[in-house]
Order: sequence, then C-alpha cells, then structure tokens
Amino acid sequence: MNEERRADQRVTVNFPAKWHGVSGGHEGRVEDLSANGCFVNTRGAVDVGEVVALLIRLPKGGWLPLRGRVRFFQQLTGFSLSFSILDEKEREALNQLIANPT
Repeated sequence: MNEERRADQRVTVNFPAKWHGVSGGHEGRVEDLSANGCFVNTRGAVDVGEVVALLIRLPKGGWLPLRGRVRFFQQLTGFSLSFSILDEKEREALNQLIANPT
C-alpha cells in the first residue's frame, strides 16, 4: 500500500550543494531531483514549511540558484524541498539540468 505521490519523474543525482535557511548556511548533496523538488542530504536542521535558498553545483561548473519550501525533514539525514516558488528563468534552468544531469 505504498503509493507514489510524486507527479514528476525523479532523477537520481549526486550534486554538491549549499543552502541557507533560518539556521544559517550549510553544505550537503542533492541526491534526488525533479521539476518540482529534490532531496538534500545534509546534517543542517530545517523546519517543515521553511523557505530555503539552494545552490546546486552544476556538472560543468557554476551554480544553479533555486528556492523552495521544506516538505519533510529527518535529523542527520536531510530534507525534501518543493520548488513551488521558482520564477520562469529558474524553472527553465532546472528543466535543462534534469534533461541532462551529466
């Protein structure tokens, strides 16, 4: 009875990331990515509902800045982020990364 609730296909990735939330700046890794969200593996703490600024290190260099709202958090493991507040430019860059994650 484990139904998949995600509407978009998720891509398994392993991108270095930096993020900033209420608790300050932290580092981690984006391990799971879709057009509507991602999972950030990190030891930094967040609150569900918190808005987080995320920088994803691109495979060919540079950083992709995104913003999202925390949907799930597990201490010492990481959090799920929903990209519900992206502008058109951010969404286009994210879609390009998902289409070509290497």
